[in-house]
Amino acid sequence: MQDLKHHGRLHPPFHIFSLGFLVLNLIAVIVHLVRHFTLWNVWLLVMSIVALVPFFLIRTYALKVQDRVIRLEERMRLKELAPADWRPQIERLSADQFIGLRFASDDEVVALARQALEENLNRGQIKERINVWRPDHWRV
Repeated sequence: MQDLKHHGRLHPPFHIFSLGFLVLNLIAVIVHLVRHFTLWNVWLLVMSIVALVPFFLIRTYALKVQDRVIRLEERMRLKELAPADWRPQIERLSADQFIGLRFASDDEVVALARQALEENLNRGQIKERINVWRPDHWRV
């Protein structure tokens, strides 16, 4: 079940296994470098740091694509649910606000979108105001 306190996603193969071993490797290389300072060990440190870069980029790229899809989905949902006279306001919502609205039920999403614009709410503030949580099980 998802709600405000339980909607983050932990993917063990990625977050624990891969990141854990990359960090342990970095620590081991640093310890080894301190004990045995050579150019080769400096190179191993550099390569251990370089190995972390794609790890974080892969995650960042996936989240950016997900954010774009969420923005599109929420824009379409609001265009279906909002009164015709309010639909032009949808384009004023920020990506951050769309991301916060994705968990709101159809019954409350339009009212929350209005509040988000009027009060300049961020995604966290929007999520706090959701009464009926709409789970999102397709997240990356």
